Amino acid sequence: MEKRKSLHRTMKSNKQQDIIYGIRAVLEAISEGKTLNKVLVQQGAKGELFTALMDALKKEKVLYQRVPVQKLNHMVKKNHQGVIAMISPLPYHQIDFLIQQIYEKGQDPFVLVLDRVKDVRNFGAICRTAECMGVNAIVIPAKESALITSDAIKTSAGALYKVPVCKVHHLSSAVEFLMGSGLEIYAISEKAQKSINQYKYNGPKALIMGSEEDGINQQLLKLSNEVYKVPMKGTIDSLNVSVATAIALYEMSRDTNA
Repeated sequence: MEKRKSLHRTMKSNKQQDIIYGIRAVLEAISEGKTLNKVLVQQGAKGELFTALMDALKKEKVLYQRVPVQKLNHMVKKNHQGVIAMISPLPYHQIDFLIQQIYEKGQDPFVLVLDRVKDVRNFGAICRTAECMGVNAIVIPAKESALITSDAIKTSAGALYKVPVCKVHHLSSAVEFLMGSGLEIYAISEKAQKSINQYKYNGPKALIMGSEEDGINQQLLKLSNEVYKVPMKGTIDSLNVSVATAIALYEMSRDTNA
């Protein structure tokens, strides 16, 4: 009972997500099956309890990062014991289970893969559009990506409650799995020759969208069955990633047999 009080006391809410701190509080969160977006651990921290925490993080494959104590002190003014964890408001899903469930329902999977989209507002807006366009699942990398936070849920207008998000360690492995599951892989790049309005396919599919800074990773582009661009007529040569995603999803969601 005392542990639950400790966990409650060490949880606070900020604009992005809930934060818990303290070794026992984080251990309890792990044992209760809480979904952790990330755990920050103090560089050089030692001790029996800290070793137990690191063992639990590795066993549950929780993403963690070693940081200087100054960063932890800046985030939390109280005694954090060398560890701070960010709790996700929603659980993440397994892509293999989701694809199987979609097929069992007699549906063709429509998956959106986001390669290093880091801005939480773009992420939320994309999730909102994805839900409107009938996307079954969204795949994001565990690192270098916006994650599910209260801000993301708010920006998505609640779409994140409806569209499952899968967090994976390697996007290329996830895309290869999708290919092996019968999905055609498409990508959007401003360097492509074909326009997305030339898209004509109604089967199982996945769309890859890349970061605004440097687009889609070359390895993912090589895995794609086709790469399209979003046609533009103005002088500005790029679109916000959420806008480009909306255009591409609309074109891919149309009934091309109509």
